[in-house]
Amino acid sequence: MPVTIDGTTGVTTPGATVGAITGILKATSGVVSQAVAGTDYLTSTSGGAITLATAQTASGTSVDFTGIPSWAKRITVMFNGVSLSGSSSALIQIGDAGGIENTGYDSSTTATTGVTGSTLNSAIGFVVGFGAEPSDVSGHVNLTNISSNTWIQSHVAKNSTTACAFGGGDKTLSATLDRIRITTVNGTDTFDAGTINISYE
Repeated sequence: MPVTIDGTTGVTTPGATVGAITGILKATSGVVSQAVAGTDYLTSTSGGAITLATAQTASGTSVDFTGIPSWAKRITVMFNGVSLSGSSSALIQIGDAGGIENTGYDSSTTATTGVTGSTLNSAIGFVVGFGAEPSDVSGHVNLTNISSNTWIQSHVAKNSTTACAFGGGDKTLSATLDRIRITTVNGTDTFDAGTINISYE
């Protein structure tokens, strides 16, 4: 789509930078933004694009992702064939520069098979129902920054026994989120299969 820059119409080139141009970027609906010289608007770290972290093998009692940038407003935790050594459920905890926080969550998950189901609540993290072994859970957990340092969570997942889990929650951090931990409710069951990853935008 042609873009007008200081009255000159042209076509943007993928990977190109604004360079010496410091004019106004315009579109048919009006002014979009002020161009800044030397800024690569396609790979800028100021947000807008989805960033995929490096997937980690699900093992041990917890999997951590750190270095999440301060501009991230939506984070997705992804499970692919993740299993636990016992019958506990997964627990997602968030944190800031002061560390992972394990209090103050209002969280619930419901695991259902057909017309029956069971609900689990947690105040120590965002709980995601896994059910009995073998778990083999695949699904998404969405974290969204609703205001200041308050995050809301929703999730949906399915395991190998045809059970589905869904739920939500909220948590207010003491400072800006920069890390996530995926662990278990009982703290002793270990991850023994699958991969976990996050993306943020």
